[in-house]
Amino acid sequence: MFRKVLVTAAMLAAFGHAYATVDVNTANEDALRGIKGIGPAKAKAILDERTAHGPFKDPADLGKRVKGMGGHTIERLQAEGLAVGPAGAAAGAQVAAAAPAKGTAVPAVTAKDGTAVAVKK
Repeated sequence: MFRKVLVTAAMLAAFGHAYATVDVNTANEDALRGIKGIGPAKAKAILDERTAHGPFKDPADLGKRVKGMGGHTIERLQAEGLAVGPAGAAAGAQVAAAAPAKGTAVPAVTAKDGTAVAVKK
């Protein structure tokens, strides 16, 4: 029984991290504000800069173009799920490809004793 709970908790944690990535080049204000450490003013500054000068190339570009975002801040935001640049876009595409389409069945995991454990979103 304990193993089933542990496996379910581990799977939910893994899915939570996969869906937490927010690409700074495609996100709207609400998505940016969902990242711990980005408030309304910082989200607006990011969106204004992106609108005025195009997408961010990499974390260093984000740090140069948005006032108040230094190296340590960007590292912390990336740890919270913010993706920047081509690597961020690729990660977002991988998450989208790995996510099951809405309305499709979620595969069950079979425990050693033969019981199935279904994971719902």
